[in-house]
Amino acid sequence: MLAESKAIANLSELLTNDFAEAVEIIFKSKGRLIVTGIGKSAIIAQKIVATLNSTGTPSMFLHASEAIHGDLGMVQQDDVVICISKSGNSPEIKVLVPLLKRFGNILIAITGNLTSFLGKESDYVLNAYVESECDPINLAPTNSTTAQLVIGDALAVALMELRDFKSEDFAKYHPGGALGKKLLLRVKDMLDTTHRPVVAPDSSIKKVIVEISEKRLGVTAVVENDKVIGIITDGDIRRMLNDRDTFNDLTAKDIMTKNPKMIKSNDMVVDALNILEDFSITQLVVVDEGNYLGVIHLHDILKEGIV
Repeated sequence: MLAESKAIANLSELLTNDFAEAVEIIFKSKGRLIVTGIGKSAIIAQKIVATLNSTGTPSMFLHASEAIHGDLGMVQQDDVVICISKSGNSPEIKVLVPLLKRFGNILIAITGNLTSFLGKESDYVLNAYVESECDPINLAPTNSTTAQLVIGDALAVALMELRDFKSEDFAKYHPGGALGKKLLLRVKDMLDTTHRPVVAPDSSIKKVIVEISEKRLGVTAVVENDKVIGIITDGDIRRMLNDRDTFNDLTAKDIMTKNPKMIKSNDMVVDALNILEDFSITQLVVVDEGNYLGVIHLHDILKEGIV
């Protein structure tokens, strides 16, 4: 681990103007970014493509050996090509590079050998040199593939900054799973407005208990003149029963909690979750411009897989 971290740290000393110019070329390109390689470098290329696509740079993976057997047709005139190779001299690379140059595509190399065939033939060279691999026999791609991956990440991050890429943009490419829901799901998307628990301030305790039981949210809002003036939870009911032998003389306003925590329907669900966690509560009243819309419950949020 230390050997690989040292190899990565050394990369910053190898940066040249080619990196900045390559980023500008990719950013201004009207085509896609094609990333190619052979062997372990091809696997790294696939990960770089995945990162670029998810951060706003349209990219495609092209296996170098498949390219020279028909897949080269996926490369279009305006595409920029990144070719990854530790040695820069593998047979497939030596066949592929002249073909790309003939098509007129801009070629960016990620290689650890600047004097290699790939290094000399590329328009821009990103130096991925490592002194050695970290395996005992100095043969297995370890430090070198990590270096390639880090350069790919650096390209992606630089392009994100140029595009002023924000979390909202990231959400567009990650709509599924917990991450997408955190970035996209709003309170109104999961709010049931047709079964909102509600009682009047002068409602009997029996009616309060029935409302909480029927709506199955463990809470009811106390509403007067279309405004929420308090809430009553099943916990409030239990505490009342512990403190009193009879409740015939009580109404909703006598046991309600005033000034309950509220949230707007257009707020993010993850913000609702943060409020619930901060105040150790399980329900939030949802209001828009003071109008009561319903209740969002912690269990519903957990079911959505936000956490």
